[in-house]
Formats: sequence, structure tokens, C-alpha cells
Amino acid sequence: MQQLVPGIFHWTAVNPAIGTRVSSYYVESAGAVIDPMVPEGGLDALPGRPERVLLSSGHHLRDSRRIADRYGIPIRASRQAADHLGAAGTAIEVWGEGEAHPAPSVTALHVGVLCEDEGALHIDVGDGALVLADAVHHSRDGLAFFSDPLLGDDPESVKQGLKAALSALADALEFDALLLGHGEPLATGGRAALKEFAER
Repeated sequence: MQQLVPGIFHWTAVNPAIGTRVSSYYVESAGAVIDPMVPEGGLDALPGRPERVLLSSGHHLRDSRRIADRYGIPIRASRQAADHLGAAGTAIEVWGEGEAHPAPSVTALHVGVLCEDEGALHIDVGDGALVLADAVHHSRDGLAFFSDPLLGDDPESVKQGLKAALSALADALEFDALLLGHGEPLATGGRAALKEFAER
């Protein structure tokens, strides 16, 4: 568990569904855990008592139910994410297309492209942060797309669509930290890195 920037905490844990470490976040001002796995130190390792769970994608349910049940808090997600989860999404609070703020200091954005439930969350804390679900990951060589077999029937079209969407986010939003579901987050320089990646 590390405080990535003031008010935003990051940790990783192995997601048994895919067998790799994934990233989760806690935003103090929102009382929100985002795309959570239970920390390896258990829920007592969280830096505060969560008031809600937020999902950036229907693919990131992870340990949300365990956390929601422990604290008696809601799981909130977009309609697209709830639809992706099907019957598993029936107990999820859905934020509507017109509801920009699913939690204090958090703005929900729809990305689509990769899949219909791909989203992003903009966090208005400090110099700002942007959460991306699965649009890109952070490898030793920097930001990258996932391998072509994971990008659908037309990977090149998906990549171009994602580049356009990511460029638009980088142009429209103020943020310095880039919080990714997969790979290490960028505590600083995230907006510049995302813009450079989208323009390659």
C-alpha cells in the first residue's frame, strides 16, 4: 500500500481470474475504492473506511462484493458495466449517462471502443488523476496496448479508436497522475505520457 499522490493510495494483488497482479486504488476525498482487490494485508490495510466501490469497467468487479459486504456500502458502475456483468450486476448501483459524478471529486467518462463497458474516472484531487480500465497498460517499455488477440476481430481499428479516445481525454482533462488497472501507475507526467502514446 503506497500513497501515490496526496489523497490517492495504490496497491497490487494477484487476481486469480487472470493469474497476474492488478492495481487497485483508494481515493480519500471520495471515500472510494476503485476496481478493488483485497490488499494482501487484508481490509485493515486500507488507509480509511470506504463509503463506496467504483468500477471503471464491468471486467473489474474483482473483490468488490467482499468489500461492499464487509462495510455495507454500494458498488457503483455505469449501465454498460452492469450490463456486462449480467445477473452479477443486479445489485450494482448504476450511474446514468447524465450523472457525471458517481462520488465526490470523481467524474465518470465513457470510453467504449475496446468494449462497450470500457470507462474512465477523472479524480479532481491535487493536480488531478485519470483512471483507465483496460485501454492501455504500463509495461517496462511504457504505455502499451494489450496483445492483438485481446483486442477483438479488428485490432488495428480498435487501436486507432482508442488512440483517438485517449487523445481526446488528454486534451480535455487536467490530470498529472495516470492510474491504470494493469501495470504500475504514473504518479506524475501521466497526461503527457498518454498524449504522446496516443499520437504515436
